[in-house]
Amino acid sequence: MDHRRAVVVGAGIGGLTAAVALHQQGWDVTVLERAAALTPVGAGIGLAPNSQRALDVIGLGDRVRELAAWQGDGGMRAPDGRWLARTSAKAATARFGGPLVLLHRATLVDLLISALPAGVVRTGLTASLADPGDDRRPAVVTTPDGEIEAALVLGADGIHSTVRRALFPHHPGPRYSGFTTWRVVVPAPDRPFAAHETWGAGRLWGTQPLKDGRIYAYAMAAAPAGAHAPDDEKAELLRLFGDWHHPVPDILAATDPAGVLRHDVHHMPEPLPAFHRGRVALLGDAAHAMQPTLGQGGNQAIEDAVVLAHHAGREPLPSRALAAYTADRLPRTTAIVRKAARVGRLTLLSARPAVALRDGLIAAVSRFGPGLVLRGFDGIADWRPPTAAERPRVS
Repeated sequence: MDHRRAVVVGAGIGGLTAAVALHQQGWDVTVLERAAALTPVGAGIGLAPNSQRALDVIGLGDRVRELAAWQGDGGMRAPDGRWLARTSAKAATARFGGPLVLLHRATLVDLLISALPAGVVRTGLTASLADPGDDRRPAVVTTPDGEIEAALVLGADGIHSTVRRALFPHHPGPRYSGFTTWRVVVPAPDRPFAAHETWGAGRLWGTQPLKDGRIYAYAMAAAPAGAHAPDDEKAELLRLFGDWHHPVPDILAATDPAGVLRHDVHHMPEPLPAFHRGRVALLGDAAHAMQPTLGQGGNQAIEDAVVLAHHAGREPLPSRALAAYTADRLPRTTAIVRKAARVGRLTLLSARPAVALRDGLIAAVSRFGPGLVLRGFDGIADWRPPTAAERPRVS
């Protein structure tokens, strides 16, 4: 067995970050991705100071900041345009050491791939876990091209992870949250606007700028699982949000129906007993899928990757390294999954009196300044990764 061979199942943000971190520690890494190609799908991703610091560990934090656009100025609004709360990059930096930044997911994926040697990422390969291994024998991953033995296997294969089901077959897995999401990327409207997230009754809309001048917009609404618009999703967005404040109508007018992404939101309210078994560890949505209400799904996957690589470099035995990874990550991510669910319930209140009370409380708190609004991210955005001085040098 090659004691420095790692296999990552899934070429999403968490899996690629882990691949980069392990490669920089001297691991021979292979990333297996079932998609035929890493095409530029998806939309925007907000990176909070916690994940930016994790990316600093692998030398990509400054590049992300250079490629990002929005720096946290904006706030929360009501559908009629009233401002409920304001946020600012200056206040976020004072509180957390940096602002929230936004970039396209494809930009981040390209940046991570550029930090890996050619041939590390292998597309069009469906992988399954045949044996998790232990301290005496390797883990085994099966692909259409044959079996791969590895000293370490990372399950970064998303919310419907086959690796997770192999490790924990009796866990109930993800559940539908009660709401669905839409995402679009469109040209910027002629009239200027401030970045915002708007909360209505059982509905939410957000509009943020990207570095290239385009606009990333996202929406959420309560809906039955598996529902779809009878005509097209642009028409559904017009029905739900067409009479909301500027720039929402302009964004919808510029939207190509074929470019609207719609996905039901699933999460894992019941935590796993551990994030590892044998020589296999889970990260990102495979380990702790959460609602997007805190914008932390991708951020936590990046944290996972850097912490896992840290322990894999420090401990000679996989059982000790991955137990330390679980001990670090399971309590933190469980708390964030639960907090995201609480915010989701608050966001999508639909009864008129409850919505009025919610908006009034947000507006009242915001009068004391953006610091009180940002307090909800205490313990999340202020996280710091293991320091470089704590990681042993690979000979």
